[in-house]
Amino acid sequence: MIGRTQDLHYMTLALRLAAKGRRTASPNPMVGAVVVAQGRIVGQGFHLRPGLSHAEILALRQAGSRARGATLYVTLEPCCHRNKRTPPCVPDVIRSGVSRVVMAMYDPNPSVKGKGAAALRRAGLSVTAGVARREAEALNKAYSHWINTKRPEVTLKAGMTLDGKIATASGESKWITGKQSRQDVHDLRSRVDAVLVGIGTVLTDDPALTARVGPRLNKLASKQPLRIVVDSALRIPRKAQILSGQERAKTIVATTDSASVSRKRALLKQGIEVLTFPPLRGKVSLPSLMRELGRRGVTSLLVEGGGEINAAMLKAKLVQHVRCYLAPVLLGGEDAKGVIGGKSPARLMSALKLRNVTTRSVGGDLVVEGDL
Repeated sequence: MIGRTQDLHYMTLALRLAAKGRRTASPNPMVGAVVVAQGRIVGQGFHLRPGLSHAEILALRQAGSRARGATLYVTLEPCCHRNKRTPPCVPDVIRSGVSRVVMAMYDPNPSVKGKGAAALRRAGLSVTAGVARREAEALNKAYSHWINTKRPEVTLKAGMTLDGKIATASGESKWITGKQSRQDVHDLRSRVDAVLVGIGTVLTDDPALTARVGPRLNKLASKQPLRIVVDSALRIPRKAQILSGQERAKTIVATTDSASVSRKRALLKQGIEVLTFPPLRGKVSLPSLMRELGRRGVTSLLVEGGGEINAAMLKAKLVQHVRCYLAPVLLGGEDAKGVIGGKSPARLMSALKLRNVTTRSVGGDLVVEGDL
């Protein structure tokens, strides 16, 4: 029992280290590692960004000769393949002389899954798997989804009134939720790879979709998400905020091959990348767009659009998580804009049901979120 408690203690530390790569590690997983010799931590590390050393290598390097006979705690199975920028970790783990490896979860990547642990065992090391597995899987949920589906994990976020309205009939929406909720959203933006809106949101709200910090949210965060606009007919105004500041935050416009060639050329002249897809019922094929984003290494995507793009993403079954900020406000009116557009299902049994639901207060608002 003491051994299991100790394993959990050191793995919890490794998970805290792993979380330090939250804004920078993608598309790689967040990984933390700790080397323990005779009850003392002699090395620790975390993976910062692609191309840099992995967590276990940094921890073993810090431990040096003290790693011999020690235990290596690592939040993800050590890698054993060469199809990446850095050398495989398994040979270095074996050479370090550690006698035991405790890992939280197996790597879902088929190039690694089970193979890293098997190689360590063949070399005579004791391998324990599954310590704090749920916590590790939650930390790298986006990475696992991306590996398994080749598409980003999608979070649909909405700020709304208690009766589910995101804007008045005239389109006014600033601001339904409070300042703390907006700060929370900006923090979320800084932690995802990309944010997406439909052209309707651009035409109505003209958002910048940058991640900002500070009391007034007027300073750019150190990490900016890729900004994506779904615009089937290329109606986006040339002076839209989302097209500015490309040196700080890149923008991609997704359109169809039936859109105006001259408008596409104008965007390209502005330095905006345009992705063109064959139309699906006259619109951008969202599944095709998700596959292309996944191919580019986008592991996490935040949808911040209006009711129509929300409905389209949900109908295409491309949303994995929902986060709703509910303000203590009642707007009313059938003509006010609802959080999900399109047609309502005829029966309640067709309603989408959230799993793993959590609630929390942010300022005067309530945040409700869950998985689909």
